[in-house]
Amino acid sequence: MSTDRIESLPPLPHRPDDGHKGTFGTVAVVGGCAGMHRDDEFQPTMLGATALAAMGAIRSGCGLVKIAAPSPIIEHTLTLAPFATGYGLETDHARSINASHAAPILDELTRTCSVVVAGMGMGSAHCVAQIIVRLLNQEMVPVVIDADGLNAMSSLPEFDREIRANAVLTPHPGEARRLMQSLAIDGDPAGDASQRIDACTRIAQRLGCVVVLKGKGTVVSDGHRVWVCERGSPALAAGGTGDVLAGIIASIIAQTRDAEGFDLLLAASVGVQAHAIAGERWADIHGGDGGLIASELTELLPAVITSLRA
Repeated sequence: MSTDRIESLPPLPHRPDDGHKGTFGTVAVVGGCAGMHRDDEFQPTMLGATALAAMGAIRSGCGLVKIAAPSPIIEHTLTLAPFATGYGLETDHARSINASHAAPILDELTRTCSVVVAGMGMGSAHCVAQIIVRLLNQEMVPVVIDADGLNAMSSLPEFDREIRANAVLTPHPGEARRLMQSLAIDGDPAGDASQRIDACTRIAQRLGCVVVLKGKGTVVSDGHRVWVCERGSPALAAGGTGDVLAGIIASIIAQTRDAEGFDLLLAASVGVQAHAIAGERWADIHGGDGGLIASELTELLPAVITSLRA
């Protein structure tokens, strides 16, 4: 499979001195689970992932963050991310999101935000697939789909027909494998470097999306071009760092939406690079390559992002 290899990334645009919140874009984060209980199906309460994505976004320089999460946990989520504004998504008696009632809120977010990032910490309820499909069916703003959002896609027959949005998918190898199995694509997303590039490119070509295949040597491809990250640290192998990465990527997309020479592939790649460098700096500061708490990573992002600007 022939693809063009990107060897270097463009610098991020300069932040104008007279810029305001609107200048730097608004990121919407859709995620979280209120702890669903239905028959023999149980989902734990998950609110940290949404907050971490929001932290990754704001610390990377976007102007505003909006969070949509299940109503029972939205106040707790905003306590972790007080810089954000919140939208409570109505839940049913089992504490699962009511997708039909969520639809107007999702539509509002796609009308008023620069980019939507969704899927983290949402669990496996049927409503997750309905929410993700609604976001993928719109064409107003780019969407970044992560974690449980990716698994929801894999569970749907012919989900590739649902994608109209400019989308970035951020699977780890297990999520990528499920996507490939659902699409009947051969390849090994957990293989050696060349196999990972091939798998990432195949998914991207099939779906017409940008795919970020996470892991050592994270691969980013739009099916025609490919970039491989050569930075990073084992310290990043900790829960929550992927949520932070999704927020970083969304933030960079928001900030470069009108920048000359930038597109989704390059914005996603710069986000991956920033995340990797922050991981290296955390390891240097702490003198080790384990024990990272994902929120600590976000505190290093402002300086890292500044170093990547023109």
